[in-house]
Amino acid sequence: MWLLFIGALAVISITHWVYTWMNPKCSGKLPPGSMGFPLLGETLQFFSPNTSFDIPPFIKQRIKKYGAIFRTSLVGRPVVISTDSDLNYFIFQQEGRLFQSWYPETFTEIFGKQNVGSLHGFMYKYLKNMVLNLFGPESLKKMLPEVEQAANGKLRQWSNRGVIELKEATARMIFDLTAKKLISYDQEKSSENLRENFVAFIQGLISFPLNIPGTAYNKCLEGRKRAMRMLKKLLQERRENPKKQQSDFFDYVLEELQKEGTILTEAIALDLMFVLLFASFETTSLALTLAVKFLTDHPLVLKKLTEEHEMILKNRENADSGITWKEYKSMTFTIQVINETVRLANIVPGIFRKALRDIQFKGYTIPAGWAVMVCPPAVHLNPAKYEDPLAFNPWRWEGVELNGATKHFMAFGGGMRFCVGTEFTKVQMAVFLHCLVTKYRWNAIGGGNIVRTPGLQLPDGYHVQMVVNDKGEREQHEA
Repeated sequence: MWLLFIGALAVISITHWVYTWMNPKCSGKLPPGSMGFPLLGETLQFFSPNTSFDIPPFIKQRIKKYGAIFRTSLVGRPVVISTDSDLNYFIFQQEGRLFQSWYPETFTEIFGKQNVGSLHGFMYKYLKNMVLNLFGPESLKKMLPEVEQAANGKLRQWSNRGVIELKEATARMIFDLTAKKLISYDQEKSSENLRENFVAFIQGLISFPLNIPGTAYNKCLEGRKRAMRMLKKLLQERRENPKKQQSDFFDYVLEELQKEGTILTEAIALDLMFVLLFASFETTSLALTLAVKFLTDHPLVLKKLTEEHEMILKNRENADSGITWKEYKSMTFTIQVINETVRLANIVPGIFRKALRDIQFKGYTIPAGWAVMVCPPAVHLNPAKYEDPLAFNPWRWEGVELNGATKHFMAFGGGMRFCVGTEFTKVQMAVFLHCLVTKYRWNAIGGGNIVRTPGLQLPDGYHVQMVVNDKGEREQHEA
């Protein structure tokens, strides 16, 4: 009898728990949607791959079923997903008042508990100003020759090699440049390979968060640990043997750490360094790879782009001089190509925030404590805003001035957390494209298939065959 009573009580408790999970409490009307299975939610469906440039199936199916604002549950947390441009804009504008930056615990495990994305208020502004010291306009003007030298050097190497994997090659080029500016790291002079640890980290970044030895997620965490150990060792070596003059970001960090009453800690500084190294090379190399793919597939765009850069060379007083800041700022069509590339690339598929109190919007209530995910792909591929949204058409940006995020373009984030490295990314892409189209010809090998996931969308096996054009004489190489 007691066994029957206990069994019945267990069934009732579980049923109540499941019902409560599927029907969360709310002081108003929740957005429509499904909370999925208890604890797991709809995490597995969210992580399913997307094999096209279109809106991820998980998002697209729910927009069709529920509308532009809907609820779900991811990695154990209730989430409101917004594909509504008005709500997205509202979220960005109200950060610090109604919303604050938030990411799942798995994200903080990967990027560090004190990473810049998880910090708020004065501490975030302080770190943002530190980064602007490195990637602000004045610093970028001085960096231009190094960026051009790196692009020319790598293109020259590739032209004398066999088939290259463009994503991997550009990632290596950008990592070397960024690591040099941040920490004066030179792979050829180092006994340890810092980038290999980042590669291991990236390969598990988009995996299901199951931390068991052998899983991609576990390898990701182990890659981070090794990279952080290296960064800590390099920082300690610099502390013991400081340079006479400030030459990189490490020097700047050490100066800040030594100031009396500083709010910067070594842990925060190392997490910041890790995020900067990752963000600067992985996202930019993906965008560059897709830009080359789009140019390969659209000869009229390539022709227009080449004309713009050949005109820059023609207008120079000294043909052998490097790219100037004025020339970079004159690359109007190049910036249109970059804008269109990042619109279609949708490198950041979701931007997370957390509601600080109950929020009413368009008849729905977002409960306090719930996560909110802004979905840039749905905004960038909205046919109501972009005619033929899946088409690569740089001319759609003609006459459009973008000085930050808008309701319909948020490739670099938005609000107070608009990416401080945006101009650095554009400089690297513009300079690389300048060197590429003025000196080289290339052909694509293979289909250039794209495999996209809710994390970074990684091109699968996209190869490039280069044809070198040297002072009018064409020498064909595979590169």
